[in-house]
Amino acid sequence: MTSQIIIHSSNEPKPHFVLVPMMAQGHMIPMLDFAVFLAHHGSLVTVITTPLNASRNRATINSARDSGISIRFVELAFPCKELGLPEGCENIDIVPSAELMKNFFEGLSLLAEPVEKYLREQEPYPNCMVTDFCHHWTQKVADNLQIPRLTFFSICCFTLLCTHNISHYKVYDRITDEHEPFDVPGLSQKIVVTKDQAPAGFFVEPGWEEFAKKVEKAELAADGIVVNTFNDLELQHIKNYQIAMGKKVWAVGPFFLHNKNLSNMSMRGNKASIDINKCLTWLDSKEPRSVVYVNFGSLTFVEARRLIEIGLGLESSNHPFIWVIKEHEISPEVEGWLSEGFEERVKSRSLLIKGWAPQVLILSHPAVGGFMTHCGWNSTLEGISTGVPMITWPHFADQFLNERMVVDVLKIGVSVGVKKRGMWVDSKEVLANREDVRKAVKRLMDGGEAAEGIRQRATEVGRKARDAMKEGGSSYDSMTSFIHYFSVEGRTDDEGQV
Repeated sequence: MTSQIIIHSSNEPKPHFVLVPMMAQGHMIPMLDFAVFLAHHGSLVTVITTPLNASRNRATINSARDSGISIRFVELAFPCKELGLPEGCENIDIVPSAELMKNFFEGLSLLAEPVEKYLREQEPYPNCMVTDFCHHWTQKVADNLQIPRLTFFSICCFTLLCTHNISHYKVYDRITDEHEPFDVPGLSQKIVVTKDQAPAGFFVEPGWEEFAKKVEKAELAADGIVVNTFNDLELQHIKNYQIAMGKKVWAVGPFFLHNKNLSNMSMRGNKASIDINKCLTWLDSKEPRSVVYVNFGSLTFVEARRLIEIGLGLESSNHPFIWVIKEHEISPEVEGWLSEGFEERVKSRSLLIKGWAPQVLILSHPAVGGFMTHCGWNSTLEGISTGVPMITWPHFADQFLNERMVVDVLKIGVSVGVKKRGMWVDSKEVLANREDVRKAVKRLMDGGEAAEGIRQRATEVGRKARDAMKEGGSSYDSMTSFIHYFSVEGRTDDEGQV
């Protein structure tokens, strides 16, 4: 079954872009931002999604409808039953077990036939597909439709380049200990990581070898790459990644900055679990740059023991804080600890959000002076773009390399000091304790020359991010060039080279 919401502003011919986001909040949110940005630049955009994911992003859909841009949201049924998944299991964050995660990813290719059938019937015919790198199956769809396909990354080029270089230079052929530090090769500066922190590619866990090969093959076959980043943030990394991949890299972010309506931004990804006015009133009562905002994203699971250590560290720092705890993290142990003294002790200087937070709205408030983050690239880029310095606590995947970008390259954050992955490790191991949290908060928030330097650099890079998205900025102009290049009349030129 297919349902479709069509939003259009006129019947004039427009270049038609098809976007296929991955069904995970960290992938879907930036691609929807990209879709709206594309449509506001005069394109017709078709977004392929599923009913659950459309419902989660209803605010974005409604906002697009109200603005009158040319955008279609196509809801395709996801074959949960055929994949052995619970009904409605249409997003990574609700897959009930690690074993079923593979079913979910491999089952994505079942969308190929309905996507191709739908697109063949469309007028105007698509000019181009932009699909999440996880959707390897979309390469065949694009080939069958005889249109170009670009891979979409919600990861910075620094991290993509590091991952590529680790694989290309076969670093792990000579590494015997997954915790042995090594220098990432092929970079202009010294970046030190371990195998545990920086896998040589994506889907490297045992049992995922065939899926990884399909993803790599589709990536190599793609006609280009779209990345949620901007020139003034990492121009050399963009250039070097482009050389490494042998194809054009379009840096057209930060996508979310295109939307100037903060009330709309507060609903990106899901409905907020707190009244927006209550949140803003609380922030208005605090001194400028005094509040620490703590949020570890949608996929990271923080166990009870670690949550308690975080809370005690925040309490002992003596700084006001907003702390976001996901609903599925609130176990009886955590609920009991919160209610048996902690919430009472910190009630005068804390705001706890249990569920989904209006993150950009919070980060944009002048009272916020620090952001403790898991270093997912979307959150990292939101911190960068709002000029908020960061306290980094990476957990898995690309997050340790993103931390290196923040701490070592941009120098706009401090590390809690976590050295090991925290999603699949022994639950008895606490990777950072309350004292680590307290020290990191105080290093950033208590002032001093080093902290002030971090803050000034964060403010400057935030200004550059906003400038990139303004008319005449690098990302704005790159988007114009991107649309022209993939329109019928633009395919013969080579505009937009970095």
